[in-house]
Amino acid sequence: MRAVVFERYGEQAEVREVADPAPPTGGVVVRVEATGLCRSDWHGWMGHDPDIVLPHVPGHELAGVVEAVGAGVTGWRAGDRVTAPFVCACGRCAECAAGQHQVCARQTQPGFTHWGSFAEYVALDHADVNLVAVPDGLAYTTAAGLGCRFATAFRAVVARGRVAAGEWVAVHGCGGVGLSAVMIAAAAGARVVAVDTSPEALDLARKFGAAHAVDATAGDAAAAVREATGGGAHLSLDALGSPVTAAASVAGLRRRGRHVQVGLLPEAAGGAVLPMERVIGWELEILGSHGMAAHAYPPMMELVRSGMLRPDLLVTSVIPLDAAPAALAAMGSAAGRGVTVIQPGS
Repeated sequence: MRAVVFERYGEQAEVREVADPAPPTGGVVVRVEATGLCRSDWHGWMGHDPDIVLPHVPGHELAGVVEAVGAGVTGWRAGDRVTAPFVCACGRCAECAAGQHQVCARQTQPGFTHWGSFAEYVALDHADVNLVAVPDGLAYTTAAGLGCRFATAFRAVVARGRVAAGEWVAVHGCGGVGLSAVMIAAAAGARVVAVDTSPEALDLARKFGAAHAVDATAGDAAAAVREATGGGAHLSLDALGSPVTAAASVAGLRRRGRHVQVGLLPEAAGGAVLPMERVIGWELEILGSHGMAAHAYPPMMELVRSGMLRPDLLVTSVIPLDAAPAALAAMGSAAGRGVTVIQPGS
């Protein structure tokens, strides 16, 4: 098969022929019809993920067709249209028994723990636990984003953030995750303030329901959020993952507000210095959010099916596999403008 491969961190990847994957016991091989280009892939390419072993094929946000089924799989067969969360849970540990598959103690992640979906085929573990059916009417380019960015934003806003109609929600970073969060929060009846450095990203945020847009280059973003919301957001998300955006997200909250950290903070950045005196004095909540389990997809999929949520509108670029190495490298400097999807077969 053809796949995007890198052999050194931070150096240009290339498209080459590699061996086809075999279905693991309990797992499947999926023919990749579409796969999202995510900032987490860039973090992996830069060497920020300890699970990656070189040479490596990135990609964790995918949709396609089951090509081959491993021993022990009972719920899926060749030809099924599927997607999957980027966290592939084992289904047997204590966390999985409690339904918290997204923090499975023995999780695997395509594109991190093993070769991923920037390829014509990808192997996925524990298919009966992790696969999600893609309805016939849902395009693969739309379904690909459900496995990471859109599902991650959905759980961060709805389950972890506990969004309520009428609340103010601030979203720091309007790439794929952030724009998804804007759309989901607005659909829930919240009033959204979008924060970014890119005018194009802020224009998209307005299109997807943001009531206010804050240019983070114009000054104190947290102060601008507090002014726009009349005292601070009830719920705020760092959807980018940087010390600056994490601290601004916390500082823009009102008393007893909730901060959800979604974007990854690489260890090289030294973590985030949060205003902990305000966290204590204002009784703020600091929450993490890590994807969404396959069994939690039905409410989100129903909202997509009904047209209340439109993840298809987030896809702003579709590229062939040959263009993926340059697009991956550009993620470190290019401003987010929606979701880029790779079609390996094109």
